[in-house]
Amino acid sequence: MVRKTKEDAEVTRQRIIHAAREMFSTTGVSKSSLEKVAKLAGVTRGAVYWHFENKTELFHAMHAQVFLPLIERIDATLLASSNEQNPLTRIENFLLDTIHLLNEDEVTRQTYEIIMSKCEYVDEFASVLQQILGNCSGIVENIERVYQDAHQQGLINPNLSPAQLAMDTHLFFSGLLHMWVKDSDGSRLKGQAETLIKAHINLRKK
Repeated sequence: MVRKTKEDAEVTRQRIIHAAREMFSTTGVSKSSLEKVAKLAGVTRGAVYWHFENKTELFHAMHAQVFLPLIERIDATLLASSNEQNPLTRIENFLLDTIHLLNEDEVTRQTYEIIMSKCEYVDEFASVLQQILGNCSGIVENIERVYQDAHQQGLINPNLSPAQLAMDTHLFFSGLLHMWVKDSDGSRLKGQAETLIKAHINLRKK
């Protein structure tokens, strides 16, 4: 009975996160409320507050659902010690895999759209922005490690700094993602994303 109760609670929690993602995506975060999320999820307002103290906590849960697996993919694609791929190929594959995931997975795509264009990071959401920036810093550090591998293997110009290359790749890809999510009908950028990523990596090769 206890196990069943826990399973039911988790099902309810996931319904609430799903409803929040749908509402944030269609109406924006600032115009959404926990009461509206409860109605969309088909649960009571009390059920929402049982799982989430406020909208910020609910946003964090939605964000974590996508970005925790992303961090795991970074470890698998970029940093796995058994990965014998060319370091530059590892970076390229990581960027391409992210684009493929956005194309294929609606949950990931919606979450990116919300984070990049449907949320104002002010007041209580200022802390959310700091968390996102912290995640970005961790990704940049991991990319820098791979550029260091490339530097040691003589694959890039020795005058290029792995730290600067990593930041440049981060800024390039962040800008690409921002434009990607805004290209709703795919007529401007989505079809070029893979080509642009490959060109970005090729510019680094010695």
